[in-house]
Amino acid sequence: MAAATTPAVALDNATVAFGLADARVYTAVDKATLSVADGEFVAIVGPTGCGKSTLLNVAAGLLKPAGGSVRIFDRPLSGLNPQAGYLFQADALFPWKTALDNVAIGLEISGVARAEALERAQAWLTSVGLGAFGNRYPHMMSGGQRKRVGLAQVLIRNPKILLMDEPFGPLDAQTRQIMGNLLLDLWNRDRKAVLFVTHDLEEAIALADRVVIMSAGPASRIIGDWRVALPRPRDIFEVRLQHDFHALHREIWNVLKDEVMKGYAQSAGALS
Repeated sequence: MAAATTPAVALDNATVAFGLADARVYTAVDKATLSVADGEFVAIVGPTGCGKSTLLNVAAGLLKPAGGSVRIFDRPLSGLNPQAGYLFQADALFPWKTALDNVAIGLEISGVARAEALERAQAWLTSVGLGAFGNRYPHMMSGGQRKRVGLAQVLIRNPKILLMDEPFGPLDAQTRQIMGNLLLDLWNRDRKAVLFVTHDLEEAIALADRVVIMSAGPASRIIGDWRVALPRPRDIFEVRLQHDFHALHREIWNVLKDEVMKGYAQSAGALS
């Protein structure tokens, strides 16, 4: 286990740039510095297109920054991040496999015997409230149920870092809150490092230990970092009623709203 002072994820002046078809270079993220402690839950919020998912992909090793560095538990990241589990916005379930097989496959491909993989997969389905749904295929389940299977699919591999890219975005508001409570319950068991991308500031505050704000792009920067002092354990339904929650929301929104309007104006200009 890493020392408490060793960050699980450390981005130091990470810059991400892409080559365009006309030979120009587009800088998506400029000199981002971010540290996520082992066991810490950090949410990233910002306007559409500001590079939130880009930073997540850098931490996952899916993108190599053009400048700066990425360290995982104090080791330089080269290639894919083997310490991380990634939960995407879109479902990543195999439609021809049952829920049980979708959860078990992560163990099977790493060499775990099928019988053991299925036994552990059943335990994880039970832990996410789907113990009786193992024989169902993805098309037979609701959006929230598929997200539960996806969460079990990631967590069964016991990653030290959990990367989540708008994982509850497609769900209705009530189901999102239920999934938020489930996530917090599972996270409280072993406190993995979490980097959680969302457009929803309320969701970010309700879930996280810290909320990081990014500016509108291009060359998006980290422009704010707030610690969420709300006590744990938290209930997503109840925490939003607290005075301290609303005070923090107003404080962060006063910064975020300007960036949201800049992002909207840029998008509108690109379409005109």
